[in-house]
Amino acid sequence: MCCDYLRPALLIFASIAIGVVGWNGYVLLLPVALGFPVLWSMSRTRLVAALVSASYFLAASSGLPQGVAAFYSSDIWPGLLLWLGASMSFVAVHSVLWTNSPNDRPFRHLLATVIMAIPPFGITGWAHPLTAAGVLFPGWGWWGLGFMTAGIAGLVTRIWPAVAIALTGLWLWSAAIWTDPKLPEGWQGVDLRMGASLGRDTGLQRQRDLIATVRNAASDGARSVVLPESALGFWTPTVERLWTGVFSDGNPMVIAGAALVDAGGYDNVLVVIDGKGEHVLYRERMPVPGSMWQPWRSWFGASGGARADFFANPVVSIGARRAAPLICYEQLIVWPVLQSMLHDPDFIIAVGNGWWTEGTSIVAIQRAATTAWSKLFAKPLVVAFNT
Repeated sequence: MCCDYLRPALLIFASIAIGVVGWNGYVLLLPVALGFPVLWSMSRTRLVAALVSASYFLAASSGLPQGVAAFYSSDIWPGLLLWLGASMSFVAVHSVLWTNSPNDRPFRHLLATVIMAIPPFGITGWAHPLTAAGVLFPGWGWWGLGFMTAGIAGLVTRIWPAVAIALTGLWLWSAAIWTDPKLPEGWQGVDLRMGASLGRDTGLQRQRDLIATVRNAASDGARSVVLPESALGFWTPTVERLWTGVFSDGNPMVIAGAALVDAGGYDNVLVVIDGKGEHVLYRERMPVPGSMWQPWRSWFGASGGARADFFANPVVSIGARRAAPLICYEQLIVWPVLQSMLHDPDFIIAVGNGWWTEGTSIVAIQRAATTAWSKLFAKPLVVAFNT
């Protein structure tokens, strides 16, 4: 009788450890997440599989309650509710598709892997083990993603120890020769430490400070400077005239986050400012569900919230080159980056405004995930975050 409870307890504790270690913000530890499929396959009942799935997901996203509390300046309860609510899709998919049949298990888990990578379930598809492909198969591109998928399927079969040994060997080799992604030539991302005031302080002095920051980057040789998400705040005609007037000579080109507001809501965007003027470069495909993207408001005739452009503008043209932009939340899920990679961009631009994540590893996880995808497809990477 004791063993009947001991095995599930060990699986649950191991799943928690894998979630915490694999998603702590260190890119080279992402392959630890591949332990989850093994534990899922070891579950002897659907209930245990559900508990293992919940333990992994909740541990991997454990910074969410504290972050949400900081974002809304409230107590921990809204964050806890969102944390638990977001886990439901992950748990439901892995519970429904669990099977005790060894022959069906690889197909079932492969199906769960695909479902959690694409909408609608992929909207909350955080902590996806596929992200580790960039660590195990750097530079392999779609072949690496295919081998990673096959490896995950192999981890839920009877030969999982042999598959795990092979993947561990690749992991150790990759860690031994690891280098961070390169910057595109002439580009520089600027990290800011302006906290919650970024995007909310609409004063002229704040804009002048940001302009000075861009000029400092240009003095170091950057021809293109990227500022974080929401750096410019609301993109109004006044802000537009100020920035285009300063950088009308086109030196340097500036790409910065802003918000375009109208009566129906707003778009979280990147704007580009150069010698030709300005224009919206990119509209965020997947804003943060709940805090930004609130589709239920329209059901009751209300407006507001960020618009989701889902599969729009996966790549953008910047001069003669093409970039894959990823804004904040898009770095935590799978489908936006894979959609962009289908168009073979020249490099990746990753921006975020993570002031609300202080005391958590959320920004570090975003950086680690983006770095992994950049390495998998051998794409240079420009990163700009505010904390």
